[in-house]
Amino acid sequence: MSIAKRVQQWATFARTWHIYDCTWQNPFESAKLVKTHLMGLQKPIYHPMIFKRGLCTSHKLLPIYQIQRRNMGRLGNVDPSSYSQPDLITTEHSALNWTVDFESTKIQGSVLHRFKVLTSNLDKILLDVRDINVTNATLLAGGSELPINYFISDAVDDIGQKLTLELPSGTAKGSLNVRIDYETSSSASGLQWLNPTQTLGKEHPYMFSQCQAIHARSVIPCQDTPAVKFTYDATVEHPSELTALMSALIDKKEPGRTQFKQEIPIPAYLVAIAIGKLVSRPLGENSNVWAEEAIVDACAEEFSETATMLKTASELCGPYVWKQYDLLVMPPSFPFGGMENPCLTFVTPTLLAGDKSLADVVAHEIAHSWTGNLVTNKNFEHFWLNEGFTVFVESKIVGRMQGAKELDFKMLSNLTDLQECMRTQLDKTPELTKLVVDLSNCGPDDAFSSVPYIKGSTFLRYLEDLFGGPTVFEPFLRDYLKKFAYKSIETNDFKSALYDYFIDTDKKDKLSVVDWDLWLSTEGMPPIIPKFDESLANVTKELASLWSAKSVAELTDGVEIKKNISIHQLIDFLGKLIESKDIADLTERKIDLLESTYNLKSSKNAEVRFRLNRLIIRARLIKRLDEILEFANSNFRMKFCRPIYRDLAGWPEAKPAAVRNFASVKDQMMAVCSHTIEKDLGLK
Repeated sequence: MSIAKRVQQWATFARTWHIYDCTWQNPFESAKLVKTHLMGLQKPIYHPMIFKRGLCTSHKLLPIYQIQRRNMGRLGNVDPSSYSQPDLITTEHSALNWTVDFESTKIQGSVLHRFKVLTSNLDKILLDVRDINVTNATLLAGGSELPINYFISDAVDDIGQKLTLELPSGTAKGSLNVRIDYETSSSASGLQWLNPTQTLGKEHPYMFSQCQAIHARSVIPCQDTPAVKFTYDATVEHPSELTALMSALIDKKEPGRTQFKQEIPIPAYLVAIAIGKLVSRPLGENSNVWAEEAIVDACAEEFSETATMLKTASELCGPYVWKQYDLLVMPPSFPFGGMENPCLTFVTPTLLAGDKSLADVVAHEIAHSWTGNLVTNKNFEHFWLNEGFTVFVESKIVGRMQGAKELDFKMLSNLTDLQECMRTQLDKTPELTKLVVDLSNCGPDDAFSSVPYIKGSTFLRYLEDLFGGPTVFEPFLRDYLKKFAYKSIETNDFKSALYDYFIDTDKKDKLSVVDWDLWLSTEGMPPIIPKFDESLANVTKELASLWSAKSVAELTDGVEIKKNISIHQLIDFLGKLIESKDIADLTERKIDLLESTYNLKSSKNAEVRFRLNRLIIRARLIKRLDEILEFANSNFRMKFCRPIYRDLAGWPEAKPAAVRNFASVKDQMMAVCSHTIEKDLGLK
């Protein structure tokens, strides 16, 4: 058989088995590339140009690489969780043309990417995908369309696949337009499809996306890394009786067809869509709340302070550039408290407490309009730049609206939550308690915790106190946000900005005081706890001490347990009680006394009910297991259901029921939620 024929057979074989990093014009070079790039493929790889005894002297092919188990490794130079190469090519604009098919639970259509090529002679574009069916790839140039070869690699668990688009030789620097026709999987990790019975109205289906951290690749073939920011427009065809919303402004709307435009560059994880039987109520001049009809009025009342929060955030951070700030109250399966999609924040219905006590989450998502959306972490190893800054700004919004004592109490309460997170979720992965983590062999979903939020915001509070307080540090914050607006940065960029700002001031000596390695690279709780006003926290600390140390008989007639406390103090007190090493006389009677003293049974506050259920688990009250599982099934917010399932996994008598319950509801969860709970239960 001729060499040419063998190479042709090799190309066919490679396409069949997803072996793509090959230079077809040079089969000898191809062998080297295969050996270099195909580590981890689940089968032995052969090449037609390599034989036992030189070229073309034997019909037996030699395996280039036998499978060996290995760690994931860093997928790219810029982002360990993305195959894309933003140092070589970057996306400037994406045009989405989608048909949303509820029957097949798929999005079908195309994306037209306008790329900026940053290097000469680029031979291929690497994009991230996950379970996407690509049907065509076309290069658009000079009014003509040129089909291009494309290949999809085998999947890396919980990460996805690499889409390779082959470019013509001699591709120059500059603008490049590529259209990709595709459809999503019916089980795309970034999409949730609800049948009518899973909605409040019970008449119409519902779908929504959740792309953070790396699930945009299951919705769009893209550079799914926060290192790349792009504008986008979208044309979405959907059932005419339903409303479509996106993380963009509505450009044109007609029955069954909605067009959107996002003119500010965003990372892929902020592309968002929701379609359902939705109605809205106004919250302010440029703000509405969207929800299903049955709850929209309650939502409008619960989030009535949104406009005030937005105004306060603008005073702290600078002009609000996104024009519109709407809220969408999601179905209970939404896995997060909120998601800061530009122009359209998604929030969990578990915030509907009836007294606005949990609306601080909206302050957090508003703060993201600057910290995260405008200034973005370059990859998720530096996630604290998004979330630590956002919690810091959120606490300032709360402080300006409710007072300095509430600000400090909120930050102290956060430290209680952080301690619990490190004790339970991260006890076997202490390396993830660092502020800057290594994601070479860990996906962002597995690394997700409260560490970047709370340890990060504590670091910023430490810096604020060190440099002279809010009057000194808040002007720096605004300068930092202005300097890096529309950019993606790493921790060293923040460090340089701090030095540049203070080096020529009377605060320059403070720069040498900061132990960056201690804060960024040391495991565990924050190395320094700033001086907070502890007056509100001391009340909850004393209550937790009383309830953990005294018996039911000692507590029953005690005056000290009957003192008035705020709802936030109640939440913090219950959290501290959970964190108590020993709780004396933790029986059914003690739980009953706790419930009657603080009216816990009638509480609609999800944070209160969550902590109560964890105490019931700790008391091993097996007859209340159905009640615990009912709460776990009432919402799939990971903040609540993951600790509940972790606690149940540590209770041998209850674990089998917990596993059965999880199996019965798993398909109603988003992938990011079910994936992590499987690990919490020891199933994965």
